[in-house]
Amino acid sequence: MVDSSSNVSLEDRLRKGDPDALAELLSMHRERLHRIARFRMDGRLQGRIDPDDVLQEAYLAAAQRLKHFAGRDMSAFVWLRLIVGQTLIDIHRRHIGAKARDAGREIPIHGFGGGEQTSSASLAQALMGSITSPSQAIVKDELAVQLAEVIDQLEPIDREILALRHFEELSNQEVAEVLEIQQKAASIRYIRALKRLKSKLHGNPDFGNAE
Repeated sequence: MVDSSSNVSLEDRLRKGDPDALAELLSMHRERLHRIARFRMDGRLQGRIDPDDVLQEAYLAAAQRLKHFAGRDMSAFVWLRLIVGQTLIDIHRRHIGAKARDAGREIPIHGFGGGEQTSSASLAQALMGSITSPSQAIVKDELAVQLAEVIDQLEPIDREILALRHFEELSNQEVAEVLEIQQKAASIRYIRALKRLKSKLHGNPDFGNAE
């Protein structure tokens, strides 16, 4: 559990350009940033690029941009997430170039430059993975296909909210900050999207327990 007073102090130091504060904050949020790098990485790079290498490159980039954080109206975590996203885009361009992808079933990453995306099918699998057991594998796969179809029909911002909440495991407050909308609006959109998805899960009680 992160001590809020300590976190605020670190953010104050970061805004003053303290490199030690950057190292401490990166260590504090490392697990979450690692998860984001792993989920947002293009599948073609899986096994070739380690998320730890992404974070190391992101750390060096953040160190060079410390002065920019002072003028940004965002939390340290959201800023670090942005740096990680920009680093991923650079890595993707270096390794696989700007190859076209099927945009019809993909979700743009807000704040990541729109260059890298997460498929609706992958998001559906992630949602299903948290609510089904291995013994339900066949049902899970069938429902995942249905969920992907529903996700495709959602507004882009709603698809992105689902990705932020279920892929990156951001809080509602962080989602609102990333998308630059009110927390209430983020919560309403999240619950509305869950209701549409829940209709495909035949009343599964473990799905859709929004905060």
